[in-house]
Amino acid sequence: MLDMPPLPSFAAVVVAAGKGLRAGQSTPKQFANWRGKPVVRHSVEALLGAGASPVVVAIPDDDDEAARLALAGLDGIELVTGGETRQASVAKALEQLSASSCQNVLIHDAARPNLPREVIARLLAALADHPGAIPVLPVVDSLALDHDGLMAGAADRESLRRVQTPQAFRFTDILAAHRRWSGDPSAGDDAQVLRAAGGAVALVAGDEKLAKLTYAEDFMTALPPIRTGMGYDVHRLAAGEELWLGGIRIEHDLGLAGHSDADVGLHALVDAILGAIGAGDIGSHFPPSDSQWKGASSDRFLTHAASLAREAGYGIGNVDLTLICEAPKIGPHRDAMRARIAELLGVDITLVSVKATTTERLGFAGRGEGIAAQAIATLIRE
Repeated sequence: MLDMPPLPSFAAVVVAAGKGLRAGQSTPKQFANWRGKPVVRHSVEALLGAGASPVVVAIPDDDDEAARLALAGLDGIELVTGGETRQASVAKALEQLSASSCQNVLIHDAARPNLPREVIARLLAALADHPGAIPVLPVVDSLALDHDGLMAGAADRESLRRVQTPQAFRFTDILAAHRRWSGDPSAGDDAQVLRAAGGAVALVAGDEKLAKLTYAEDFMTALPPIRTGMGYDVHRLAAGEELWLGGIRIEHDLGLAGHSDADVGLHALVDAILGAIGAGDIGSHFPPSDSQWKGASSDRFLTHAASLAREAGYGIGNVDLTLICEAPKIGPHRDAMRARIAELLGVDITLVSVKATTTERLGFAGRGEGIAAQAIATLIRE
């Protein structure tokens, strides 16, 4: 992609003073992680990268430390404690900017982290002819008027637009408009404030990427739809041990030795699932140094890994397990293993594959000294 030409100089206000608890996070959503970093940091970085100077971030009155951590290492930013409403927060940020010499300002909601530079360019260009400009999108669905749960009529979607941020203004116009604002203190749109003061607001093309994060499921869409992990494990065969393999007990003259029941097949599956969600390995969750796992059934390890996957927003797409050994023969037990693994994972048996191979009598597996297993788990976003 060709580099875009430099943009006209501008300052920016990022509104991050709300509580944002509808997103289901334990912290206000603007400080929650999204795609690897705090939500507020995404748009602040985008504005700084487009040349904004300074960027004033309005923050909650009791989250100064969270804000500083979220924006650590960024130059050219200033923090201001927000007000009781969004309009009050913006007004305080604009007053802080009044000491600067900025001519144009963009006012942006932190909850819209994906901020395309092209939108910024369109907004600033519109300020050459108008005191304000906002990004909008068409309404694509039919609209109905609601009266006590009944349709009371239809609205003309052709004349309606969905409004996004950032909204752009000539600085002196929007500062004066906020100073004179006497309307509803809960009004959340700066374009309304400017229009109430008699200023014209131009409409420019928005971008679907500017979607607002509001609910918990909005954060889930940040997750990739499919994730894959691999697992590998080995245990030695020893006399006097039970042989647990693929979740079932097999009669054999030797068994697998280990701290738990040493089910090498389930262990490989556990590591594959943990790997898919980036949650370490089986040893980090069930360390062999912990006596509580001595002789433990590997069933518990697999169900724990599956529950962690669900907590991360994923279900089991399918799993594929390969057992590597000379003996016992796996074929007679394959379907029983598949059924047990499917039961533990809470999926249909058709999503579980169990295969076996030998090493042509090469290596430890070929000599009958142990059994190895490798697994792949594919997880799908729920």
